[in-house]
Amino acid sequence: MRLSILIPVYNEASTIAELIDWVEEAPLSLEKELIIVDDGSRDGSRKILKDKANEYNNIKIIFHKKNKGKGGAIRTAIKNSTGDILVVQDADLEYDPKEYEKLIKPILRGKTKVVYGSRVLNKSNTEKSSLAFYLGGRVVTFFTNLLFFSKLTDEPTCYKTFHRDVMEQITFKGNGFEWEPEITAKILKRGWKILEVPISYNPRKTDEGKKIKATDGIKAILTLIKYRFVD
Repeated sequence: MRLSILIPVYNEASTIAELIDWVEEAPLSLEKELIIVDDGSRDGSRKILKDKANEYNNIKIIFHKKNKGKGGAIRTAIKNSTGDILVVQDADLEYDPKEYEKLIKPILRGKTKVVYGSRVLNKSNTEKSSLAFYLGGRVVTFFTNLLFFSKLTDEPTCYKTFHRDVMEQITFKGNGFEWEPEITAKILKRGWKILEVPISYNPRKTDEGKKIKATDGIKAILTLIKYRFVD
């Protein structure tokens, strides 16, 4: 079996090289492939990615001519992946690739086809990007549970892990950060169980390159409401 690690990149020159090394060095019981989509970067990320592709032989890079947003980059990554299991990895250093095995284990054991890494379940995660980011994530999770009768603790987590069967049966339309609540909504509506496992988290601040904004939280809630009633 193979794990496809989907990495959207947009202006991450300061972290992408180290992140790729982290991913490559992470212990894993499966074969791994890195599907990296540069989403129109203009800060030198592209050259770094080309250099890294020459360093490792399991990296596939796709370049978007224009920025399409995280959802658009993930959609491209999925189309170019070949793995039996897929996990989303942000290009910053907030999430630790050494936890991939924890994420894929419930899928390999047949317990579920979808695993989310929960920052909330790990009580040692005391540092936050800001109180606003933290509360925004909790509000989005609250609305997810309210609308879909779920019991999630961390819907906006980056570490979303799927068996390929799931992604072949769901089409998501969102191009920005709203792809995440959309895919969650569609998974829950179809009756798939989302199992959460605790993960570590090293948040970065806005001045360090964090791109999500307060308006994305509002879009997330509106997206959840929308896909509660339409498909």
